[in-house]
Amino acid sequence: MLRFLLRRILGSFVILVLLTVVAFLLFFGMPRDPALLMCGKTCTPDALANIHHTLGLDKSIPEQFWIFLSGLVTGRNDFEQGPCPAPCFGYSYHTNEQVWSTLMDRLPLTLSLAAGATVAFLFIGLGTGLLAAWKRGSFVDKSFTAGSMVLSSMQIYFLGPLALAILVYQTHIFEEPDYTPLTDNPAAWFTGLIIPWAVLSTIFAAQYTRMARSSMIEQLQEEHVRTARAKGMSGRYVFFRYAWRGSLIPIITILGIDLSSLLGGAIITEYTFGLPGLGRLAVESVQFSDLPLLLGVMLFSAAVILLCNIVVDACYAFIDPRVRLS
Repeated sequence: MLRFLLRRILGSFVILVLLTVVAFLLFFGMPRDPALLMCGKTCTPDALANIHHTLGLDKSIPEQFWIFLSGLVTGRNDFEQGPCPAPCFGYSYHTNEQVWSTLMDRLPLTLSLAAGATVAFLFIGLGTGLLAAWKRGSFVDKSFTAGSMVLSSMQIYFLGPLALAILVYQTHIFEEPDYTPLTDNPAAWFTGLIIPWAVLSTIFAAQYTRMARSSMIEQLQEEHVRTARAKGMSGRYVFFRYAWRGSLIPIITILGIDLSSLLGGAIITEYTFGLPGLGRLAVESVQFSDLPLLLGVMLFSAAVILLCNIVVDACYAFIDPRVRLS
C-alpha cells in the first residue's frame, strides 16, 4: 500500500512538471505579447523593453522556466514588488498581486460551492438510485430512471439562467447568488449559494441516480450476494451489508473525478452566477495572457485532480476487501 502511494505521488509530480512545460510552450506560442497589454496605447519601444526586463521576458524560455520552478520550492526575491515566499508563482501581470494570494482568496468560494453541491447530489443521487434498485421494475424505479435521464441531459448554462429567472427575478423567493465568507455570516453564506448548489446537485444527482442503480443491480447478481441469500439472510441485510459496499467502487471513481473538477474551478457555474472563484480566475488569466496567474491556476487545479485520484485509489481497499493495491 505504501509503495503504491509513493509511486503515485512520484508520478503525479512528474505530470505536474510536464504540464508546466506544456503551459510555457503554449503561452509563448500565443500571438499576443503580455508586455503590450501592460504598456497601453501610448507604448514606446523603450517602455516596452523596460516592461520585458521587469517581467523577465527578456530571458530565454529555459531560463524563465528554471526560475519559475525554483521559486516554487525556495521562493524568490527578485521582484520589484517585494519578496515572494514559496510556493511562489510570481506576480500577476494584470493585477500586480501575488498569484498564490489570489488563489487563496478565490479558493474558499470554490470550496464552498464544491462541498455543498457534493453533499446535495450524493444524498439525492445515491438515495434515489438505491431506492430504484430496491424497487426494481416498479413505478418508483421507472419514475426515477426516466427523471434522471431527462435531468442528466440538462446543462448548467440552461438550468442556471432558468433558475435565476424564476427564483430570483420573477418570484423573488431568493436573492441573487453571492458569496459571503462562512466565518463572517453563516446564514448569508448559505442563502447566497442555494441556487448554485441546487443547479449543480440537480445535474450531478441525475447521473449518480442512474449509476447507483445500475451498480447496485450488478452487485445483487454477484456470487457472494447469492450465497448470502442462500444462507437465509434477509433481503434488507444482504442489500445493505454485502451489495452496498461493492456498488460504491464505480461511484467513488466518478466522484473523485467530479469532485476534483469542482475544486479545480467550476468555470461555467461561476460565470453563470457571477461568482469569483477559481474557474472564473482561470478564464481571466487566459483573457489577459497572464502567464503567472495561468500557471498558478493550472498547476493548482492539476494538483487537486491528482490528489483526489490518489485518495480514490487508496479508498478502494477500505471499501471493498476484494480490492488489493500493489
